[in-house]
Amino acid sequence: MKTIGTVESLWRYPVKSMSGEAMTEAFMGFSGFYGDRCFAFKNSAARKGFPYLTAREQQQMLRYRPQFRDAERASKPPNLIEAASIGPGITPANGDPNDLILDIVTPSGAVVAVDDPALIEMLGEGLRGENHLTLVRSDRALTDCRPVSLISLQTVRQVEAELGIPIDKRRFRANVYLNLASDYGFGEDELVGRKLRIGSSAVIMVLERDPRCKMISLDPDTGEHNPEVLRKVAQAHAAYAGVYCAVLIEGILTKSDSIELLD
Repeated sequence: MKTIGTVESLWRYPVKSMSGEAMTEAFMGFSGFYGDRCFAFKNSAARKGFPYLTAREQQQMLRYRPQFRDAERASKPPNLIEAASIGPGITPANGDPNDLILDIVTPSGAVVAVDDPALIEMLGEGLRGENHLTLVRSDRALTDCRPVSLISLQTVRQVEAELGIPIDKRRFRANVYLNLASDYGFGEDELVGRKLRIGSSAVIMVLERDPRCKMISLDPDTGEHNPEVLRKVAQAHAAYAGVYCAVLIEGILTKSDSIELLD
């Protein structure tokens, strides 16, 4: 085994396309981070294959900040200790919807429940055409593709250097930001097809490079659109940045965990 880096930070996004939440500790299950993208808003105007409202259409979504009412109970499944005793290969770590009750801090500073009809009205403001929004809750992370995403700080810094402007890492909306031992960007591309251990027990398989879209062109605080960000990544890196992963062994991740290459 070879140590290739450390966890710089851990993130989850309780509502698809809204602001993310930094975590010092997170449970990573087979279906993704516990509490990650467990809510989304379906949009009747969206295409059938991807029915959700996102910041690609409603850029102001990034200014809404989800907050679990009980942060401790929302950090990991309530039966995790019992489930861990069963061993890898089983999927017994299950959440409780009552532990994942969510409020949203709106751009104005008001706090509303995620299922408050007033929130749907706010999210619909400024949308073009007919848009009927409905709240969706899921026990599995409502990710675009794979359950876990990862990107290195070295990749973020390389994109920043190529653009010549400061780039906030949060544009890339990863679950795991890592510091690679190597000092060059896009080093995580070399991990595709490899297994990694994060911390003492969790194991992931790096499946593929992460194809990027308009989301990385949106400022994570203001929603302001800068098309040059995606354009540069498309021109210089075929629109890929970061990688997608599958979870082979569940486990608790913590900030500063070591990341080891297993094969």
